[in-house]
Amino acid sequence: MTQCPCNSGQEFDACCGALLKGGEAPTPEALMRARFTAFVSGDIAFLERTMAGEAMADFDRPAVEKAMQGVEGLGVDIRASSGGGAEEAEGMVEYVARFKSHGKPVAHHERAVFKRENGVWLYVDGEINPKGPPRQVEKVGRNDPCPCGSGKKFKKCCGA
Repeated sequence: MTQCPCNSGQEFDACCGALLKGGEAPTPEALMRARFTAFVSGDIAFLERTMAGEAMADFDRPAVEKAMQGVEGLGVDIRASSGGGAEEAEGMVEYVARFKSHGKPVAHHERAVFKRENGVWLYVDGEINPKGPPRQVEKVGRNDPCPCGSGKKFKKCCGA
């Protein structure tokens, strides 16, 4: 038995292997992991089969086939996911797919959107290298209470 290339910790046949052989993905995350495994194993038919109609318009088969050559999968790190429940029709998975392409390490960061059509999860679109909202930092004035909770003024405590 071999470990699944998606780095789920499961055996290939119990994880992505069942989906690549025609099984249905129970969640968007499972489909995304199987799509990674299909990419690193050269299964372009699975990638095409699991795309929604609107995604197929942008699919460049020759470019994907070329990108698949010389690829070695290193796994997938899930950053966030939402939706995709039993009663939901949409889901999102933010992930970083790691692999080597011709010996060089590559990290593909994407926020992927999925939808369920006739009970089947399909890839719709993705945002490459997504950025989160900008962080808001409040400026502490010299005479404001210190944010550390000491009860002293900022200038006499952490601002000194």
